[in-house]
Amino acid sequence: MATYLLLCNWTDQGLRNIKEAPARRQRATQLAEQLGCKIIGVFMTMGQYDLAIRVEAPDDETIARLVLSLASQGNLRTTTLKAFPPEEFERIIGSLS
Repeated sequence: MATYLLLCNWTDQGLRNIKEAPARRQRATQLAEQLGCKIIGVFMTMGQYDLAIRVEAPDDETIARLVLSLASQGNLRTTTLKAFPPEEFERIIGSLS
């Protein structure tokens, strides 16, 4: 499974209904599992982003489905990053000529 980091900001709608955020997180976890993903961690953050979410997914297409499904609910805007674990990082760097 590949690792992805979602950097998220609440929309105006998401902030108006902020007290529902814990229930939305639980529903997002269930949706991820239905799509074949696994949410590893959800962190409320301070700074440029409101949330950081670590997700494992089998491929880019699957994470795209999850992100689009979450964003279509209108509570979040996301920036998705594909993350490479240390062993992949070292293999990639080691393959440079």
